[in-house]
Amino acid sequence: DSTTGTLTWWDRRGSGWVAAGSAPARFGANGLTEGATRVQGTNTTPTGLYDLPYAFGIEAAAPGTRHPYRRVGEGSWWCQDNLSRSYNRWVDPRPADCRPEEAEHLVGYSTQYARALVIGFNYHRPVRGRGAGIFLHVDGKGATAGCVSVPAAAMNRVLRWADPARRPHIAIGTASGRTAITRY
Repeated sequence: DSTTGTLTWWDRRGSGWVAAGSAPARFGANGLTEGATRVQGTNTTPTGLYDLPYAFGIEAAAPGTRHPYRRVGEGSWWCQDNLSRSYNRWVDPRPADCRPEEAEHLVGYSTQYARALVIGFNYHRPVRGRGAGIFLHVDGKGATAGCVSVPAAAMNRVLRWADPARRPHIAIGTASGRTAITRY
């Protein structure tokens, strides 16, 4: 049921892992839940190991960002409509089959989506009803709707650290209230 924890990012060095940084993190308002059985709309953060397909934001990419980065514009939405062909995808513009009440207008989250990384939960082969729009993003006013959030300065550090050539992943776990990002 924890809504707070720590995000630690790690580097693989030889046969071990070395912490490269850490920051306080926030999770879903109803805590963490097993990613394989998560239900959309429960305000829970899915546990598991996920890739980080790309970064995005309302602001320009943080200096030193190496991940592919998409700028949010007025027409940018994240479709969470289970009936849409665009389920769990960035759409720009929003297609007619993605109802606005079942989508996030990304530009409307100026603080949280100043800079973010897409978490690959339910992304590559989406299961409808499992959940959509799970990101690592900048803190808002409190717990998230299912994402992981960190202070803005930490988000910038993570974006500089996340080298796609080193295959960064996020491991979200419940054992110690910690979330880790690793790269190989």
